[in-house]
Amino acid sequence: MSGKALRLLAAGAMAACLAIPSVGSSPVVEHGGAAGELTVHEWGTFTSVAGPDGQAVAWVPLRGSTDLPAFVEHFRDENFKCGLSETVRMETPVLYFYSPRETTVSVNVSFAKGIITEWYPHASAVERTDTDGSIRWNEVRLLPGSRAAFPSGNGDNHYYTARSTGATPLRVKAPGGDQDEKFLFYRGVSSAALPIAARLTPEGKVLVRNLGTEEIPGVMLIESRGGKLGYRVSGGLRDQALVDPPPLTATADSMFKDLEDILVARGLYVDEARAMIATWRNSWFEEGSRLLYILPAPTVSAILPLAISPAPANTVRVFVGRLELVTPATERAVEQAFAAHDQPALDKYRRFLVPILNATIASAQADPARTGELRGYLNSAYSYACR
Repeated sequence: MSGKALRLLAAGAMAACLAIPSVGSSPVVEHGGAAGELTVHEWGTFTSVAGPDGQAVAWVPLRGSTDLPAFVEHFRDENFKCGLSETVRMETPVLYFYSPRETTVSVNVSFAKGIITEWYPHASAVERTDTDGSIRWNEVRLLPGSRAAFPSGNGDNHYYTARSTGATPLRVKAPGGDQDEKFLFYRGVSSAALPIAARLTPEGKVLVRNLGTEEIPGVMLIESRGGKLGYRVSGGLRDQALVDPPPLTATADSMFKDLEDILVARGLYVDEARAMIATWRNSWFEEGSRLLYILPAPTVSAILPLAISPAPANTVRVFVGRLELVTPATERAVEQAFAAHDQPALDKYRRFLVPILNATIASAQADPARTGELRGYLNSAYSYACR
């Protein structure tokens, strides 16, 4: 991919490849904005799985929070999410604050058609109505220059990489004593509608459609097979586009750099973009095919209304959508892994096994014997998802 193509993404031009200026050529943005101003930045992800028509289908996640430290708090308990079947997994939004002086803020986040399932530090209230969820922190003390020790568990955890920024440390009161952190963290699941659909055409291309009214700023098609990697950056999506499958000749480093540039162009600081990529690099480049895309700002505000008091002078929210694609290659790989009882191969697809098998069953209806075997695999996949 040429540097010229990457520069087009930053400009927001509608083209076959949309790309971004290099970080070195971008204006320097000081953390926190102008003197005396409170600045808030947030990044997060929405994960979904495409069905036969390209739109998100309901699926079952892995058990609760096996990838989170033990100090993270849960709605009910850590196994609660295993009983949920929704279309959207909101994973690891983190709110960073930049304040030149000590101050206290309140924060409220609503989640359309969803429920907040994990969070840290301790929240003042986590609520769920018949339609929506919400989380509230009444008193968050921002402590610039603080050297408080942040909690840690046993071993490494990708949760900790989100701390590698220049954000202002914060403190929240909790029943067992004050809790210090570098950000506010929360997660959840939802049935909210996302603005994208994607399906394979008979020619093997990916037809990507914008289901909303706002332009989707950028789309990246990723293919990871047998240790080989390919990706293709597509233009700002207003209506629909056909994307050719990428050749498996890319390197992880080049893709990480292109993603970093995309996130910085959307308003994140460089260290925030790197923290986000470090948090999700293993997940985003798992075996299989997927779209990564930037959600339009109005879509983020509609799904996750955010209220902060006193109001920040500057707020930036950058959310990356992940739409998992069930391709024939993925169907074959999972079916063969089940037939061979190949646990390491199944582990590569982890929580996506149920929707992958559902898609395989749908395409195998003409073969009753094979369909019966696949349904047996599906029963095992449900148990695997909640193991």
